[in-house]
Amino acid sequence: MRIDVILESNLPSGRIAELGQLAERAGLGGVWVSNMTDARDPFINFIDLARATSRIRLGPIAVSPFELHPLKMATSLLTLNEIAGGRAQIVVGAGGGTAMAIGVKPVRVVRAVRECVEILKAAATGKPVRYQGEVFKVGWYHPSWVRSTPPTIYAGANGPQMLRAAPRHADGVMVSDFIPGRAQWARGIVDDSLRELGREPAAFPMNNFWAWHVKEDREAAAREARIWLALRGTLYPPYLDEVLDPDEAAIVNRNIKAFITAYHRKSDRIEGVPPEIVQKLVERCTSASPLAELDREIERLRSFARAGLTEIALRIYENPDETIRILGERVVPALA
Repeated sequence: MRIDVILESNLPSGRIAELGQLAERAGLGGVWVSNMTDARDPFINFIDLARATSRIRLGPIAVSPFELHPLKMATSLLTLNEIAGGRAQIVVGAGGGTAMAIGVKPVRVVRAVRECVEILKAAATGKPVRYQGEVFKVGWYHPSWVRSTPPTIYAGANGPQMLRAAPRHADGVMVSDFIPGRAQWARGIVDDSLRELGREPAAFPMNNFWAWHVKEDREAAAREARIWLALRGTLYPPYLDEVLDPDEAAIVNRNIKAFITAYHRKSDRIEGVPPEIVQKLVERCTSASPLAELDREIERLRSFARAGLTEIALRIYENPDETIRILGERVVPALA
């Protein structure tokens, strides 16, 4: 299983390049950044890294066609891909914070992602593109300068409709915060779709955005995980029911605002939720362990591989240099 890292979105380009070079030397497969509303541009910010490396893949998670028209998305992606020598990658998603911030309500999201992926793939050929979709249209677009190997285009897919549709159009799928059981469920839907198309499931990439809080100290790991719980997809229905008992899940549902408040304050105190419930979320929805128990987290990663993931993207937080070093020395060899 390929190990990727997801870096902090608002790091400057030079720092992204430093960490990306370290990741390449460590044997990691890819570097991602989340496409956040108030962060640096996720395409431009990779340029220094693209020029400084030769193997590692790089790109943003997840860009929505409702915030950036597929034609302009294609231009940004293909420019980065040219600079990277064909190593760019992208996750196309339907929603996201930017669409909300600009007051755009996504509609027909499965169709919209499909059309966006089709436009990106057509543009990557360098041939003239005319596209009359139901959601998006391209009257005339001819990126004649395109010569590179096409970028890898993933569909961000969590629900069954998107999981069924994605293999028909995208190069891969990325899910978010799925525990191994949910990842296995998703892989089953993807593989059924691939078999209907006469394609070999084993060759189709499937990735998972997963929070990685492995620290020297147990409490430091748990504290960092608590701060970021509001961003974990597992915190919300229907995924919450897979990690908590119904009574516990009801308490979390009543206190969702407390998790969001803690995140904005960068506090690990979740008001109104018993500590034992918060600890269950930390243990079951993230990798939050002391370094002395890294083997347990490696086994969790192996369970993801057994569930059908071919890749996993680990969102890393404080001290990323040290985290990347440990991943290269101990995790990458164990998952090779």
